[in-house]
Amino acid sequence: MSLPPPNLDDRRFQQLVDEAKRYVQQRTPEWTDHNVSDPGVTLIETFAYMVDQLLYRLNRVPDRNYHAFLDLLGVRLFPPTAARADVDFWLSAPQPDTVRLPAGTEVATARGETEDAVVFSTDEDLAIVPSSLVRLVTVPAAGEQTDRTGPLADGQDIPCFQSRPQPGDALLFGLPTAVPRCIVAVCLDSRVEGVGVDPRQPPLVWEAWDGARWATCATGTDSTGGLNKPGEVTVFVPAGHTESVTAGTRAGWLRCRVTDAVPGQPFYSESPTIREAEVFTVGGTAGVEHAETVLDVPLGTSEGVAGQTFAVPRTPVLLDGEPPLVEVSSDGGWQTWTPVDHFAASGPADRHVQVDPVAGRFAFPPEVREADGTMRAYGAVPPKGAHIRLTRYRTGGGAAGNVARGAIRVLRSSVPYVAGVANREAARGGVDGETVENAKLRAPQILRVQERAVTAEDHEAIAREAA
Repeated sequence: MSLPPPNLDDRRFQQLVDEAKRYVQQRTPEWTDHNVSDPGVTLIETFAYMVDQLLYRLNRVPDRNYHAFLDLLGVRLFPPTAARADVDFWLSAPQPDTVRLPAGTEVATARGETEDAVVFSTDEDLAIVPSSLVRLVTVPAAGEQTDRTGPLADGQDIPCFQSRPQPGDALLFGLPTAVPRCIVAVCLDSRVEGVGVDPRQPPLVWEAWDGARWATCATGTDSTGGLNKPGEVTVFVPAGHTESVTAGTRAGWLRCRVTDAVPGQPFYSESPTIREAEVFTVGGTAGVEHAETVLDVPLGTSEGVAGQTFAVPRTPVLLDGEPPLVEVSSDGGWQTWTPVDHFAASGPADRHVQVDPVAGRFAFPPEVREADGTMRAYGAVPPKGAHIRLTRYRTGGGAAGNVARGAIRVLRSSVPYVAGVANREAARGGVDGETVENAKLRAPQILRVQERAVTAEDHEAIAREAA
């Protein structure tokens, strides 16, 4: 059982006031008016307020000692982790050329009267590729593929499925190229002939070929009522979409497939037909994380001694994705220094740096005196006068990033042709940084195990630490 942290002085404001009044009664009995309206009592309360603030600061000393002790033991607070979500970027209009969004494009929630905006950034590049319809193919559940591109161009009514549709019948749309992570609008001029289904819940699923299988696509609005009236279907194409050869044509293929009806729902009694079809790209989907990328931050100038530390102005530093890039100037240009967990395995020439993500400190290798009096260097030392900079690091994270569906709707970066953004699902995975109280509970386990597993409890503690 751990000992509770002591309060060096546990007196509070009212206790200080009462104690002062008792002294007044002992020392100056002629002072009989102890009401709050008395000027002397006002001075007593002012003094008690100042002492109360002083005692609060005094009782903070044990917390600072805990910080120092944990640091000596090598126990560092866990940094926060960033929440992640998928965000849809909607174009103002279909574009003839590819629209590219670079990694680091920033989006955010709307700023409220009492709440700051929560900023997210894309974690990789996004290419919104234009598309069109180059082939239309029907494939019955058990039968041959039929190319319907010619009859469609002639304005004929094309049956989407067999005359009596069966689960597995499919209508394939061939695009000029694959459109991974794009949002595609399929516009159809359909006729009310696919009778028998509930237009609000038709037995249809949209899929995209990913090179190995047909992957299910999420869909947005569907105003066709199960391919029964003119309208548009919004299809969110997954990241693995790739080109393949179907009906003798290499294309990026999407398909609309008939499935079994949901219990209690009707099924097609006749096949729907289409007279016109058009496909175009209306947006793209990118993964974002609750983090901001900070570029070109000068840390300072080296003094040429071991054990130097430098701090960044914005904390914490996120380490769960792309690591921070530390560079030191030299006669041959900028040299990259690699972040490591510790310097135990570092040699005298290794350009290593240790990062404290919570405090935002970057520590360079120390020198330690050996038993024979020699000094052992646990890494290289930046030469005197060398400039040290952070080319890139990420900051943010925490539970504040777990925002609700639809909350991310502000585009902070300027991207041509992008009209709006939205997240279809809530952001998840954001965790606040570790508190000192939790680190105090974790420290005894670390000291007991010390990366050695003997008992089942040791294995459990090491596995939990690694996770």
